[in-house]
Amino acid sequence: MPTHLLSTLPSFLAYFAAAIALLSVFLLIYVNITPYHEFELIRSGNLAAAISLGGAIFGFAMPVANVIAHSDTLLDLVLWGVIAGVIQMATYLVSRLALPQLNADIPAGKMSAAAFLAILSLSIGLINAACMTY
Repeated sequence: MPTHLLSTLPSFLAYFAAAIALLSVFLLIYVNITPYHEFELIRSGNLAAAISLGGAIFGFAMPVANVIAHSDTLLDLVLWGVIAGVIQMATYLVSRLALPQLNADIPAGKMSAAAFLAILSLSIGLINAACMTY
């Protein structure tokens, strides 16, 4: 096994663990700011809930991945990860202004609302990731 791989393994593990922790905290907070229960809806086959939550997860993961690729320290990753999470949560809250019935549409399985929310989350995540290149 190359020595370079072994010497960078601790950094990889630290960044990976920090990113998984950030994702876990983001998910915990995100599913608690929505008035519906995404995981219950997903378990019962609600595709709208899966798509909308998946868009938020990916919209959060893109900037986090970008920060991992460009950051100098774990503190950078954590701080920018928190910012990415706040922006994704704000995206959900703002989307409720555009779609006042969103809180009823997702549990009802309305795919148009889920697609809009997922695409908005992905778009904001992509812009967010691009802005975090420094």
